[in-house]
Amino acid sequence: MKLIVDSGSTKTDWIAIDEKGKKLFETQTLGLNPQVLTEYILEERIINNFEIYQSRKKVTDLFFYGAGCGTEPPKQLISKVFKPIFENANIVIKEDTYAAVYACCNTGEKAIVSILGTGSNCSYYDGYEVHQKITSLGYVLMDDASGNYFGRQLLRDCYFNKMPNDLQKKFKDEFELEAELIKDHLYKKPNPNTYLAKFAKFLVLNKELKYSKKLIKKGFNLFIKNQIHQFDNHLEVPLHFIGSIGFYLQEELKKSLKSKGLTCGKVLKKPIDGLVAYHQSLSN
Repeated sequence: MKLIVDSGSTKTDWIAIDEKGKKLFETQTLGLNPQVLTEYILEERIINNFEIYQSRKKVTDLFFYGAGCGTEPPKQLISKVFKPIFENANIVIKEDTYAAVYACCNTGEKAIVSILGTGSNCSYYDGYEVHQKITSLGYVLMDDASGNYFGRQLLRDCYFNKMPNDLQKKFKDEFELEAELIKDHLYKKPNPNTYLAKFAKFLVLNKELKYSKKLIKKGFNLFIKNQIHQFDNHLEVPLHFIGSIGFYLQEELKKSLKSKGLTCGKVLKKPIDGLVAYHQSLSN
C-alpha cells in the first residue's frame, strides 16, 4: 500500500492506493506543519485517525508533501514521528511545493508554481527539477498574500481603526476579538498561522468592498514583486497557483497578474487529486 499525503498548516489530505494505483481509502486530519507544531501534537493528530492507525502496518511506501518542510530539521522531525507509526514503510518527505508542481505540471513543462493558502511560496519548475531562490522565514516575516497575511492585516486594521465603520462592526460581531484572547492564540497556542488565516474567509466574503479590493490588490502585488519577479523568465512561462486563497480570489489574482503582463495558468484549490494521479502514473 502506498500512502500519499498532502499537508498544509490547516489540514492534511491522506489517500492510500494499491500497487496498481487503485484508491483504497481517503481521509483527512488537521495540518502537520513541523515548523509550528511539537512532536507530541504531530503524533497525536496522526494516531487519532482511525483509518490511518488501522492501516499503518500495511503501508509500504509513504510520500509526504508538507508545508514547513523546506529545510532539513523539520523533515527530520516529521521522519522521527512517522517511523514508529509506519514501521514497514519507506518514507519520502518533500516540501509542499513538490505536490503543487506534480499536480499542475507535466514532465518537461516549464512553469512558475506558487502556493497561496494558509501560507505562501513560489518555485520554478524547469520540467524536471524544482528551483527556489528564497528560503522562507515563516509566517511572521514572509507569506505575502497568504491567508495568515490577510488575517494579520484585518486584525491590525480593526485595532488601528482603519476599517470602514460598518465593516469593522461586522468583523467584531463575527469574531471574538478580545486582546488577551488574540495574544493567547498568537503566542501560546499551536498553529498561530492557521489562527490568523481563519480571518481571511471574512475578506473573501466581503471582497467586493472598496476596502477589501485595496487590501487584496496590495497583497497580490507584494507577492508578485517579492516572489514571482525573482525568476528572470517570469514573463515567458505560465504561472500556476495552488491553495484556497488563490482559488477563492482568482479573479482578483488574475487582474493583478494581467496588470503586470503576466500569464495565469492553472488555479487549483488543492493538489491532492493531481498528486494521486502522478503517483498512479508511476504505478502503471
